[in-house]
Amino acid sequence: MRVNALDHVNIVTADLDGTARFYAELLSLERRDGPAPLRPDHVQWMYDAGGRPILHLNSMDCPRFYDRPVEAGPTGSIHHVALNCSGFEEVRGRLDAMGADYRTNSADSIGLKQIFTQDPNGVLLELNFFEGAASA
Repeated sequence: MRVNALDHVNIVTADLDGTARFYAELLSLERRDGPAPLRPDHVQWMYDAGGRPILHLNSMDCPRFYDRPVEAGPTGSIHHVALNCSGFEEVRGRLDAMGADYRTNSADSIGLKQIFTQDPNGVLLELNFFEGAASA
């Protein structure tokens, strides 16, 4: 048994359309309807360039197989979601254009630049850019 990779992150939101638009505009993720029988007004999946649905966005009223209370705001026990990205300056420019609050960090010893920002639901994102990665 082994873990091969992070499959996806599920975000429950009161603003499905706005959250999908945020991820499409900031990270160029492709928005698609979730698979049947899920309804488009309940579920949107955000795909990376490799065709993987890495973010599953659910409306507050979306039926869930394992339901639990969900509140907007800081992500509770999950401190942040980290995504391996490319195009540091482009993403920073997009955040500036959005008027978004963000912070940057560098870990030069491992060739890493980071951007920390929050999505519209208060989910903290850690966007990691390793030197030598292809620019988007």
